[in-house]
Amino acid sequence: MQFGSSQKNIPEEKWRWQLDNFVDDHEQKLAALAWGLQQEWEKPDDILGIDIKPQPHFVACTKESLEKLNKRTKGHIQEILGLIDGYQREQEVLILAIGDGQVKLLHFQPQTSPPECFLAENKDIDGLITFLESALALNIEH
Repeated sequence: MQFGSSQKNIPEEKWRWQLDNFVDDHEQKLAALAWGLQQEWEKPDDILGIDIKPQPHFVACTKESLEKLNKRTKGHIQEILGLIDGYQREQEVLILAIGDGQVKLLHFQPQTSPPECFLAENKDIDGLITFLESALALNIEH
């Protein structure tokens, strides 16, 4: 078993590896965006998503849509739904990435809390989205 490089060269997996690197490079900004959007959304169960196609962009993933997807996939994302149910928004970040008929869960605890990241960024949410989507487009090849 090889660690770290085994999935990098498989075309279907490349975006997932690139996304991991993107998260490492933009942890604070992603935490700030996730927190800021959570404060704006009417439904507290919505989570931040990244749709890789046609260009990487952020979307809101409703709990209802994820439950429907779980039913259509015969329970294949049940574990993801469990993580969403236990998600501690004030301490961690949870983002669902969607691409090439696959999903990838990005789940991390930033060095500073998401509310503190949002305050430190001192940007409006639209500015964070613009910056991060531009950076995603440069970092994710598909």
